[in-house]
Amino acid sequence: MKSRLRKISYVVIPILLLGVFFIVGLYIGFQNSPSSKKVTSVFNKESSVVAETDFASFWKVWNLIDEKHPAADSVSDLDRVYGAIGGLVDSLDDPYSVFFSPEEAKAFAENINGQFGGVGIEIGLKDNILTVIAPLKDTPAYNSGIQSGDKIIKIDDMVTSDVTIERAVTLIRGEIGTDVMLTIFRDGEDEPLEFTLTRAIINIPTIETEQLDDNIFLIRLFSFSTSSPELFRDSLQEFIDSNSDKLILDLRGNPGGFLEASIDIASWFLPSGKIVVTEAPGTEGSVTMYRSKGYDIFTDELQFVVLIDSGSASASEILAGALQQHDIATLVGTATFGKGSVQELIDITSDTSLKITIAEWLTPDGTSISESGLAPDIEVMLTREDIEAERDLQLDKAIELLTSGALKK
Repeated sequence: MKSRLRKISYVVIPILLLGVFFIVGLYIGFQNSPSSKKVTSVFNKESSVVAETDFASFWKVWNLIDEKHPAADSVSDLDRVYGAIGGLVDSLDDPYSVFFSPEEAKAFAENINGQFGGVGIEIGLKDNILTVIAPLKDTPAYNSGIQSGDKIIKIDDMVTSDVTIERAVTLIRGEIGTDVMLTIFRDGEDEPLEFTLTRAIINIPTIETEQLDDNIFLIRLFSFSTSSPELFRDSLQEFIDSNSDKLILDLRGNPGGFLEASIDIASWFLPSGKIVVTEAPGTEGSVTMYRSKGYDIFTDELQFVVLIDSGSASASEILAGALQQHDIATLVGTATFGKGSVQELIDITSDTSLKITIAEWLTPDGTSISESGLAPDIEVMLTREDIEAERDLQLDKAIELLTSGALKK
């Protein structure tokens, strides 16, 4: 079974028959093994393998573990194989390509199906550091004051320097009503911050609307779920009914979601056939361009600002990039997270799987989202003092642009 994960993003690394590579390599290495002490057979071998690969050193380490390590008998051969496959995937240096052992595969399935208690944060790797992309509104993380860009250095007593994203998610989630402690490093703070959060059922919010002064209409989009296109359509109807031509779309703190939702939303503003995003594969396959469905209901009278920040990721970056580069909207705020790759989930055995990066997202002009995210047209920084005083200078700038007529075409 194969399923494409469209809730996404990151670098392009090809996959070439993982199980074939590994198992047959073991067989070849065994033929040159310096010791025949433990390993006596290799099965399920395939004929395709890079002949130059020498697994003699692998078998030497395997046998030395058996001979010398006091805990060798407590680790099964199968667990060692899982560890070796995990190391093989780690060699790609791609935090979003991960091998799932049976326990991890089960946890990942529960994650996708929403069967968990959590604290309400989307996390990713930024400069190889576990980083908060965004806290979700009205969740334990949001209400405790965790912010986009916070670096998670410990989960309970576990230091996160070598922890994968999936492992971190597993550690943070757990039984509803139990606590988890996150130790955070935040720019501008001299000492790490500690947050004790109580796990809860997480209901991810989707959208809010608000009529501001000066006949400005505000849509806050919190995630790109399966229901987002319909809810966004309803919000646009509210905007149209308000007889306004001034629109603000707030994508700050929106960690993304489904690709299809971002394409549908972009289609309300783009003519049919305009590129929303391009999927660029690795060494194999062809480029796929996702284009507007052409709802395109607005005229040049529309004055449109999109708010972005470091918590805007994935589908948020796809939508904002399309609106910016087709000259539909002006981006205000700070640079986005830079989460722009595509993963595929592949079953390896009945209870293990591989999540592998197969492509990256490019904006309409061919810019990689993963490299540095999107830069705003007008940068407006928020200081710690602004946040504490609940001053929203980014929203204020958007209102200023719309009321001054600076965005009229």
